[in-house]
Amino acid sequence: MSRTATPRRRGRGAQPEGPRATFRQLLPFLFEHKRTLIVVAVLSVVGAATSLVQPLLVGQVIEAVQSGGTLGILVWLLVGFVIVSSIISGFQHYLLQRTGTAVVYSSRRKLIARILHLPVSEFDARRTGDLVSRVGTDTTLLYAVLTQGLADAVGSAVLFLGALIAMLVIDPVLLLLIVIVIGLSVVTVVLLSGRIRTASTAQQEKVGELASGVERAIGSIRTVRASGATERETAAVSELASDAYGIGVRIAKISSLVVPVSGIALQLSLLVVLGVGGFRVAAGVISIASLIAFIMFLFLLVMPLATTFGAITSVNQALGALGRIQEVLDLPTETQDDERIAASLRQAQGPREAQGPRESQGPTPQPVGDAEPAIEFRDVRFHYPANVVAARQAAAKEARNLLADAHLEQADAETAATPDHEVLRGVSFLVPRGARVALVGPSGAGKSTILSLVERFYDPTGGSIRLHGHDARTYPRDELRAQFGYVEQDAPTLAGTLAENLRLAAPDASDADCERVLRAVNLGDVLERNPLGLEAPVGEDGVMLSGGERQRLAIARALLTNAPILLLDESTSSLDGVNEQRMREAIDAVSTDRTLVVIAHRLSTVVDSDLIVVLQDGVVVGQGTHAELVESTPLYRDLARHQLLA
Repeated sequence: MSRTATPRRRGRGAQPEGPRATFRQLLPFLFEHKRTLIVVAVLSVVGAATSLVQPLLVGQVIEAVQSGGTLGILVWLLVGFVIVSSIISGFQHYLLQRTGTAVVYSSRRKLIARILHLPVSEFDARRTGDLVSRVGTDTTLLYAVLTQGLADAVGSAVLFLGALIAMLVIDPVLLLLIVIVIGLSVVTVVLLSGRIRTASTAQQEKVGELASGVERAIGSIRTVRASGATERETAAVSELASDAYGIGVRIAKISSLVVPVSGIALQLSLLVVLGVGGFRVAAGVISIASLIAFIMFLFLLVMPLATTFGAITSVNQALGALGRIQEVLDLPTETQDDERIAASLRQAQGPREAQGPRESQGPTPQPVGDAEPAIEFRDVRFHYPANVVAARQAAAKEARNLLADAHLEQADAETAATPDHEVLRGVSFLVPRGARVALVGPSGAGKSTILSLVERFYDPTGGSIRLHGHDARTYPRDELRAQFGYVEQDAPTLAGTLAENLRLAAPDASDADCERVLRAVNLGDVLERNPLGLEAPVGEDGVMLSGGERQRLAIARALLTNAPILLLDESTSSLDGVNEQRMREAIDAVSTDRTLVVIAHRLSTVVDSDLIVVLQDGVVVGQGTHAELVESTPLYRDLARHQLLA
């Protein structure tokens, strides 16, 4: 593959365009602040009333001047109403700005809470950058809904109707001409507003893709540099920025038609009033004072109309963003999924199987005797959901464009998967309590998938997994996961300190406990090389630690939870021979009275296991001890000879 390959688009392909929200879906965000909005509405009505009084006072001032009368109280009243109107407008503006900020805050809080409770499958099917964009950029557009005229719609309506009635009283003929001009402008805005909403939704989708592209490039910067792909990544992300820019220009063009409409309506209306009104003053139909008052009411009529036009534009842009926000808020959380599964199990199995101390949460089974295995797989079948498969295909294609030719074959293999391809095909085995069980097999055999199913990141599509003798689905996921200390392959290190990483699953752990587990996994030197000790920073993604240190830190984090079952996915893959031996000794020490499930590629890690399960293409092809499998299972014998040697 040439390293000067042309840029490619990064669309996920698996995700359809998000639904566009309706105005009704926007109301709950506003009703959270209904008290403030009521105050704003009242102020808006009072402000509208003070504005409507001013043209009448101006008319009386003009008539008083023409008749030679005294101005006195009229002038002071006019000045008073102008000052009151300005004060009300300023306070109303403050309330709207504050409420708009509060709406953004509450929407972000809801969105963050929903995202962090989504099933793992949603994260596998979606880009991180796109989710971040929904929290940041999309929610910001809700601010404009309140700050650009929607919240003071009541006052604008009062101002509009009041001006309309006053103009009708002054001169119905002039009003009819004004209504014709304004009616044409309203029709124009309504026709353009739908195009703005569609374009705004598309723009937010592109901004989400852009955020994903930037997040991907930055997160893989070392691989990008090492692969000589910097220019291609720059071009690809720039193309996404260009797409977002193009849609933004389209919105600007449509908005540029909406904004002048109110100005044109006002100018035409003013010309009509001056021309026709001047003629009617000359004919003696109305007085000059009435014409001036009519002109002032015209401005009061067009002002809320212009505000409404701006509100229509901002609301349509916000509804496009709200559609993406609502799409995530409508996704079921793991808890809701648990409730659905628990109800289904109660119907299918009867009350006895599903009863326990916490029935409302998808109840926890009663304690059982030691005779029950810690974990049992019964004819488990599994294939990934279609959206996850499609997302992985897209990611593999991107990897193929990024990586060197040597990696193309693996990328092509990943894209060959289909939604109905079974990763596990009737897997059955037992994990006795207190035993050490190893899962071995070639890459792609389904080993890591088994641990994902044990942790209930996914549920089997066939068969069942039992924990302590009961269907794992009858446990609330949080309670089930509390049974496990899980170290995933390439376990991430969180930006922050050593202590923050360790206390992720054990927030109440003492400093002494933290230091104990660090030394148990041979990380004492990390404590000693920095005077900050446990408060020493580890850097973004643990960049200040070596690969082996990051892996050992993840193991220490799992050990700190004191969970009865440890799940280790190739936990010693990044260690050298000396540190691996020390790690094995530490695991041996902490695995007393614990159940241990290990995925490993090294013979030294599995040779002493109580049970070794050999997998190939999603099927168990052998079970037994090391000595038994060397004699009975050709695949294991081959792995032991070639791949499992330290």
